Amino acid sequence: MNRGSSECISVIRERGPGDEEKVFRVINEAARAYEGVIPEDCYHRPYMSMEELRQEMKTITFYGYWKNYELVGVMGIQTFTDVALIRHSYVLPEHQRKGIGSTLLNHLLRIASTARVLVGTWRDAAWAIRFYRKHGFKLLSDSDGLLRRYWSIPERQIQTSVVLGRTLEKS
Repeated sequence: MNRGSSECISVIRERGPGDEEKVFRVINEAARAYEGVIPEDCYHRPYMSMEELRQEMKTITFYGYWKNYELVGVMGIQTFTDVALIRHSYVLPEHQRKGIGSTLLNHLLRIASTARVLVGTWRDAAWAIRFYRKHGFKLLSDSDGLLRRYWSIPERQIQTSVVLGRTLEKS
């Protein structure tokens, strides 16, 4: 790329071995949006500790959206035999509302190996619910049961969260 060029390079790729700190930064900077929105006893800084992220990386495949070699968005996918879960969907605040979350979500929906895809989010995170609804997800009435079955989260988070689902056309 020429230094005087305004060309932008954007890439989606699976998290690599040297990306852990970058993923940690994106999640925790973007999660500041939850402060004052979700129950106070559920919000803390950092929102996700490095140890928790390392545990999540054992079962979740994270993808990143890189813009001009900077990680600006992350989203994970966790696959079970009957469903795929969209997990930890975050875009840096200064890069939000530019299609990055949609691009990441569409990428994960294309690679999902199951027809049924679920996503959990905080009940009071109205912007997140709107985002997933815009992409064809519907609020599910059995959120508590689904959260208990597929997520390993505290009871308090189950009580204050919802699950949205979408069925994909798989050939």
